[in-house]
Amino acid sequence: MGKQVGFEDVLRYFDEDGDGKVSPSELKHGLRMMGGELLMKEAEMAIAALDSDGDGLLSLEDLIALMEAGGEEQKLNDLKVAFEMYDTEGCGFITPKSLKRMLKKMGESKSIDECKAMIKQFDLNGDGVLSIEEFRIMMQ
Repeated sequence: MGKQVGFEDVLRYFDEDGDGKVSPSELKHGLRMMGGELLMKEAEMAIAALDSDGDGLLSLEDLIALMEAGGEEQKLNDLKVAFEMYDTEGCGFITPKSLKRMLKKMGESKSIDECKAMIKQFDLNGDGVLSIEEFRIMMQ
């Protein structure tokens, strides 16, 4: 329930005429107030892509879908950044050596064997290293 209130506030911010929907011009104007610039055509395209009932306007449900999709993308981005911090060798995998190095930077001293054991817990394909997919599962 607490989550919905935030989305309703966002809808109200953009919804200038109070009809409970956001039009392309309201979207364009609202973004400009927040320091973003959107061409009318871009605003229309954004709304068309998210408009679930085809009325050319964003409803509260459409807005929630948009915000939640953005949240997923942000989580994935944060995960990639974290993964790259651990992948000190730049090989696309977290190796026992790169894990040991990262843990040491964070003030945790582990032996190579301890790092191998940590990786083994989440190493789904048994190759001795963590892929980004295995890292994602580990971080959940």
